[in-house]
Amino acid sequence: MSTSDTGYVERRQGGETRAEIQRVARELFTSKGYEATSMREIAEALGIKKASLYYHFAGKEEILRSLVQQRGAEAENLLDWIARQPQQPELLRLAVLRWVESFSKEKLKGIRFISANPLLMDAIEQHPDERIGSTLVAIVDALASLLPERSPVTVLRLRMALLSINSAVEAAHRESFTDDEIVAAARANAAAAIDALLAHA
Repeated sequence: MSTSDTGYVERRQGGETRAEIQRVARELFTSKGYEATSMREIAEALGIKKASLYYHFAGKEEILRSLVQQRGAEAENLLDWIARQPQQPELLRLAVLRWVESFSKEKLKGIRFISANPLLMDAIEQHPDERIGSTLVAIVDALASLLPERSPVTVLRLRMALLSINSAVEAAHRESFTDDEIVAAARANAAAAIDALLAHA
């Protein structure tokens, strides 16, 4: 590792360095494609040598896996938060909006990448604890008991509200909506869906 690279690592310690690597890698994976992106290109985009990049990640699959695990951890944190709250119908709205509002323009890139690479994601997410979906199912199960009227339809609508950001991304495909508009639409749709469910209380 060169002196300049050592300085880079010293200036950007631990999690901050990993977060920057994840951000740059996600942008390259999305714009160029996962297979077409090399560790060398990621390092060059960061302005460091490959040796510094390999200090933090063993390869690009590990970078991708870390991105999946990161969102999975956020879902698990939400599930833990739900368990600590008063179990009242209003928690439905608070929990769904807490999840939807955690999305940013950066995270939209990750959703687009996942949508465009289902086979790759199946291979990456081969372990149950790395699957965001299983935690979201647990979140729906935890909240479904709070529904004023529980039925297959209302449980499905609850799940759709949680996944409103995914729906917004799909609906905006090939259109000229900005990322800000997509995020705003997802939040508005989630809030409207939950308000409609709670209106039957």
